[in-house]
Amino acid sequence: MASQLFGTIILVLAGLFVLYLVIFKAVKDGINRSVLGQQEEQPQQPAKPSWLDKDLDN
Repeated sequence: MASQLFGTIILVLAGLFVLYLVIFKAVKDGINRSVLGQQEEQPQQPAKPSWLDKDLDN
């Protein structure tokens, strides 16, 4: 009886680990293929100066 319970616990933990790996890979690939993921790979362009930068109150 105890060995069946131990085996069941091991199988459940192994299944949860495999499920974690599948979900992790799917989410990571989904983010990398999304518009935001593509934007992160491109270098940041410098911000163009605003009219507020010339404000005399600074």
